[in-house]
Amino acid sequence: MNLFQNKLFAFTSLIFALNIYGQAGFYEPINLEEVKWSMDDFGRMWTFDNVPIDDFKNKYGFNPSKDWLLDVQKSALQFGGGCSAAFVSSDGLIMTNHHCGRNQLSEIQNEGEDLLKDGFYAESLEDERKVEGLFVDQLIFIEDVTEEIKNFMNTGKSDDEKINLKEQIKDSLEAKYELETGLNCRIITLYHGGKYSLYGYKRYNDIRLVMAPDFQIAATGWDWDNFTYPRYELDFMFYRAYDENGIPIKNENFFKWSKNGAEEGEPIFVVGRPGSTDRLISFAQLEFLRDYSYKESLIGFNAIYNAYFDLYQKNTEKEDLLLKVMSWGNARKSYAGRLAGLKNSYIMKKKLDFENDLKKRVNESTELNEKYGEIWNSIKIVLDELKQNYTKNNVYRFNKYRIKPELLNIAGKLINLAEQKKLPIEEREEGFKDENLELTITNIFPDSIDYELEYNLLIAHKTFLTKILGAENELVNILYNSVDNSDIDDLLKRKINSRENVYEIAELSADEILNLDEPFIKFTLEINKMYNEIKQNVEEQNNTLNVLNQSLGEVISLVYGNTIPPDATSSLRISDGVIKGYEYNGTIAPGKTTYYGLWDRYESFNKKTYPWGLHERWKVPPKDLDLAAAIGFASTNDIVGGNSGSSVININKEVVGLVHDGNIESLAGHTIFLEENNRTVATDSKGLIEALKYVYKTNRLVDELIEGEIK
Repeated sequence: MNLFQNKLFAFTSLIFALNIYGQAGFYEPINLEEVKWSMDDFGRMWTFDNVPIDDFKNKYGFNPSKDWLLDVQKSALQFGGGCSAAFVSSDGLIMTNHHCGRNQLSEIQNEGEDLLKDGFYAESLEDERKVEGLFVDQLIFIEDVTEEIKNFMNTGKSDDEKINLKEQIKDSLEAKYELETGLNCRIITLYHGGKYSLYGYKRYNDIRLVMAPDFQIAATGWDWDNFTYPRYELDFMFYRAYDENGIPIKNENFFKWSKNGAEEGEPIFVVGRPGSTDRLISFAQLEFLRDYSYKESLIGFNAIYNAYFDLYQKNTEKEDLLLKVMSWGNARKSYAGRLAGLKNSYIMKKKLDFENDLKKRVNESTELNEKYGEIWNSIKIVLDELKQNYTKNNVYRFNKYRIKPELLNIAGKLINLAEQKKLPIEEREEGFKDENLELTITNIFPDSIDYELEYNLLIAHKTFLTKILGAENELVNILYNSVDNSDIDDLLKRKINSRENVYEIAELSADEILNLDEPFIKFTLEINKMYNEIKQNVEEQNNTLNVLNQSLGEVISLVYGNTIPPDATSSLRISDGVIKGYEYNGTIAPGKTTYYGLWDRYESFNKKTYPWGLHERWKVPPKDLDLAAAIGFASTNDIVGGNSGSSVININKEVVGLVHDGNIESLAGHTIFLEENNRTVATDSKGLIEALKYVYKTNRLVDELIEGEIK
């Protein structure tokens, strides 16, 4: 098998494994007629103002107090714009994942350093390095503002007007509360608009790096092991928050450290901010995601991944390429897992059974039926309309925001220049007025173009367009017209490929630019025209769908109360569970993995750097390192993307682990939670301390974690 065949085999094997979906139906066929939905299908991502305390008490014999919940809430953090984190000492020490902060390492390294490859450790407070632009947010309070928003929305006469009014009242409430509290305030949408909560955050803007491990241990197995289990990696980083005077903050709320971690079966809690799920949407929307959205997006992500992976193999010394491979590989695998879940008949039968039960309950109530009875039919009508334009809209989005060959970016800038030239000076954007025009033209062409990457991105662009629209499509044929890739070579020789030529084009009149015999300009004009023809319809249809989803969220809340948690919305949640192994691939995965497995993977793959290699400091196990110590574990906690960097705590609010992602089966968790084999995957607190002590020898950091403060 060649490399491509290996990758294709691995990819199709992934889909096959997910379609089997664990052991369910593997040894004993499932009778779909007997499959029923369960409250558990909606998972356990609880908001802090709606924690099922009685459920915790019944399941675990644990009755968390209000003070316990508030302390846990304030100990958790939102890390930058994406990941989760937490305070782990009273002196502002912060823990999150390596993959949440690794992109910033090159910005703070000194000459001669390679912090991504070799890691970083500050021997003293003075050595901790500030990361410009990085911040963390601490959730201070939650306020229900549902009625204010719904009442204001309902004064609108059309769906478009209602959506606009919703945004207006959200902005107004956020500004009002920020003025009153001095906090950063955001409206969080729950139950797709069935409920709105205002969250007030305290922001810390001076964040400094304390310790980062080497990339290899933080991403052992690279994309191949991403979203899998058993796993043997230490995906962690430590930072510190400083106050406005440049002094480490003193904070009362933080998670203490557990020296021994958690035992299997012991109640544990993941505290973080899951990104998004679609567990409450209609069955028709799930079919739409399966047949249109996920399918087309996966084609695009796979094409982009192949572009970067191919180039990285030829340039393994380029770390920026490696990070691109990891990023696009993550997106590709995530969508592959989501799609496989929606192709699974067992899962889809559960989702359909829930919808039928909900419809039955609505129909049995005159009041509910009068207000909500037509939701599902209305959703189907809107989705049928969306289908007519979805592929064109998706092609436009991937062309503009995802694949982005540089030559197409240049063409877009030239077209924008031409359109601005047609306007009177006083109506032009600032960058296109006389005094700024020369600089704008100079910046149309980038400082440099990596033509090897450009070649691969154009192949990815061609692959995506031809698979989505067909090889004979008129739009496709403006740029691409060969079975092989000889047309790519021709495109790279076009006039638009040099700074001098682009400057000449920019000096032409608006009409001359727009009428140039230049494929990139012709293509961009055509795709913009196509998008402009469908844009208004797509926006109106999406607004209508948003309003209908709000009604659907409302009726779910009315019928089932707060027993069903809301979909994830990048807001803080607490999820309960236990460490537990599971059946997979015809065998059993253990609840915990040990350091023995790390060196087994290294030796089994012949000590090669890609992808299970080890940094020099790891190649020989330190004599004091306990190889039987747990390096990671799998648990039944409910997480999705955005939970990266979440602390896993026990009932004593002690850190027992650090979440980095889930197993392959968890990817269908975007639409359903199946505890049978959906697992959170985390670094174990005991194994992490072992590494800090005996591999990295970070005594100052270890003492602070154990003591909960700077000694």
